[in-house]
Amino acid sequence: MMLQTKSLLLIALLSTILIGCGAKKSEQDQAEAKKNGPKPTLVTITHVKKQAVDITEQSVGSLEGLSNPTVSSEVAAKVIRIHVNTGQAVKQGQLIATLDATDLSLQAQEAQAEVARIAALLANQNKIVERNQVLVSKKFISQNALDNDSSQQAALQEQWAGAKARLDSVKHNSSKTKVYAPAAGKIEKKLIDDGEFLRVGDPIVLIVSSQLLRAHLPFPEQIGAKLKPGLKVRLSTPTSEQTVDAVIHELKPMITEGSRSVDVIADVTNAPGWQAGASVDGTVVLGTQADSLMVPEQSVVLRPAGEVVYLARGNKAYQAIVKTGARQNGLVEILQGLNEKDAVVVDGAGFLTDQALIKLATPSPANISQKVNK
Repeated sequence: MMLQTKSLLLIALLSTILIGCGAKKSEQDQAEAKKNGPKPTLVTITHVKKQAVDITEQSVGSLEGLSNPTVSSEVAAKVIRIHVNTGQAVKQGQLIATLDATDLSLQAQEAQAEVARIAALLANQNKIVERNQVLVSKKFISQNALDNDSSQQAALQEQWAGAKARLDSVKHNSSKTKVYAPAAGKIEKKLIDDGEFLRVGDPIVLIVSSQLLRAHLPFPEQIGAKLKPGLKVRLSTPTSEQTVDAVIHELKPMITEGSRSVDVIADVTNAPGWQAGASVDGTVVLGTQADSLMVPEQSVVLRPAGEVVYLARGNKAYQAIVKTGARQNGLVEILQGLNEKDAVVVDGAGFLTDQALIKLATPSPANISQKVNK
């Protein structure tokens, strides 16, 4: 029992010694940290510069296809074969359908025979007129008889011309049994199948073409007076990475009743990947404002006080609340809060607080400024 008590006392004594050593070590670490202070944040800086900035207005609209033809039959015939399917891309002049040309071929043969018959009658009548002209000159027959023969000759000539026209018409209709795409695009819908009989005007396929698109951009009515045809507009759509520079083609004369907006129209021609019915982002350039204060986008960070920029002064960063304007090519316009040539933090701004310690990534701010502006 005595031995057990001594062991417990020894354990308690060792524990007290260890706790005291740990506390002393912790106090030493805190003192060391306080002496050394927080580590500075590594940053790069640039200077606020004045430059021209475009005055723009943005809108989200839609794309309309201006060439979406419904290909229809121009003759009455049975469908032999449809050569395209829904969703298939077609080129202008590509064969869409083949129709039965048997009836038209027989009509062409009949019209050809009629032309030959009338041509034979006309040739005989020409000989009669030539012969009777000689007889009239010799006064063997009267002039009235020659006039009658001449009238029959003229009538046969008109009949021959009419028969040739009918033959040409049948041949022209025969060429319509091959149906070709009037424009490049995609087959939106196939409306008939092989073996069906088509009357004149019956639809075959619907083609959606992207060669010529029209962008409709709604803008608030309060800026309608600033918009006019000829202004530059930058267009983009989610279906393509290509940005298109266009101009305002026209403005709808009436304000849209439901949204109270002005419909701005711009045309897009031969833009790869652009599709009718897709949304489109439009930025209209209303003008240019010279001498705007600009900083890189990464310099502006959001804090509880609002949008702020950190000014580099010595080895500290000081918070400056700013009011921003237009954004252009990775730069932000500063309307309030900064002056020209102020040194602002670029890389590392998101990790700073007011009066935080900073350290430049390179010793020359000028070099950093050049690098950032590139």
